[in-house]
Amino acid sequence: MKKDVKILKQDTVYNGFFQMEKYYLQHTLFAGGWSDEMTRELFVRGNCIAVILYDVKHDKVILIEQFRVGAVTNPINSPWLIEIVAGVIEEGETADEVARRESVEEAGCEILDLIRINSFYLSPGGSSEQITLFCGLVNSENVGGIHGVAQEHEDIFVRAVSFAEAYAMVVQNKIDSAIPIIALQWLALNRHKL
Repeated sequence: MKKDVKILKQDTVYNGFFQMEKYYLQHTLFAGGWSDEMTRELFVRGNCIAVILYDVKHDKVILIEQFRVGAVTNPINSPWLIEIVAGVIEEGETADEVARRESVEEAGCEILDLIRINSFYLSPGGSSEQITLFCGLVNSENVGGIHGVAQEHEDIFVRAVSFAEAYAMVVQNKIDSAIPIIALQWLALNRHKL
């Protein structure tokens, strides 16, 4: 563990599809010395990938739509979110391998070229999850339909839309999930280079 944190005790308070841990800890202070003992809960989730699938020739983005339990209690918006391909990095897999696998499973797309964009935390105030974001160059000509892995309860609607339409969805708040917003903003700044 890092030298600026003392973990005094750690408990697993829930272990199911995800895991929740409770830490009793202290950390160094900017003014010097150590903080008082505090407790923090940590939502433990493996690291993940996300891929914005883009067809340079046709200037199209592959979007997916699927049910997300995190949005189920929102009284205004639907829990069916417009997103991009994503998945968990399992033991022994590389981020690149998962990006290619998930693109086939979730969108029926073979990646022709894979470009690493960045890695970042989604919500470091309470979650361990880190995302590696990619741009996957694809051919969108035969893309669409319903995809996903049945035993993972995936029911994913896939469509190819123009970049302009996809970006308009961000501006109009029709895409309200952070990862596709970040990916589409990156694409807006970089697609002229692809």
